[in-house]
Amino acid sequence: MGAKQFLTYTGIIAAVLAWLFIAISISVNPWFVFTKNAFSDLGGPYATDPWIYNYGLIITSVFVDLYSINLLLVSRNKVEDFASAFVFIAGLFLALIGIYHEGTRPHVFVSTWFFTQMDMALITWGGIGSLMAKDRRLGLFSLLLGVMSPVIALIVPWPSAATEEAYGIVVIDLWVALMTYFDARHMIVAR
Repeated sequence: MGAKQFLTYTGIIAAVLAWLFIAISISVNPWFVFTKNAFSDLGGPYATDPWIYNYGLIITSVFVDLYSINLLLVSRNKVEDFASAFVFIAGLFLALIGIYHEGTRPHVFVSTWFFTQMDMALITWGGIGSLMAKDRRLGLFSLLLGVMSPVIALIVPWPSAATEEAYGIVVIDLWVALMTYFDARHMIVAR
């Protein structure tokens, strides 16, 4: 497998790692209740082995940043070039969630900005950039996903932060899976 092929799948690797570390953290913290807690509680001061969750986010962030490089390599215009930076910055914020875990002052800010950066990537790379590249399917889907998912997140009365976070992660995973499929099938043709 060549470097480009590896980079193509780093977004999927990041998604799998994120869910794996969440699952392992939940398994060592039987007090965690999906409908009452936040995922970040798994990395907070009251968690058993919080390092699993926190280091897991840091490891996952490396693959998010590698995926941003892949997006830059397959970008078709300057908007997509620019948008790949949103994914890179989101990866940095994901690492910061592990560093500034639950109970630290910057935690809420870095958590919020991870999701915000990824949403901006959906809107710009997948939405605006794809439409500029005359890729209507991906462009309209990504634009709709990027605009509607935060609206849904704001209006649904989520039973817990974890349920809302899981929704946000699933939205990101859906976009990454679609992008990876198009990239692997060579349906995204870089300039």
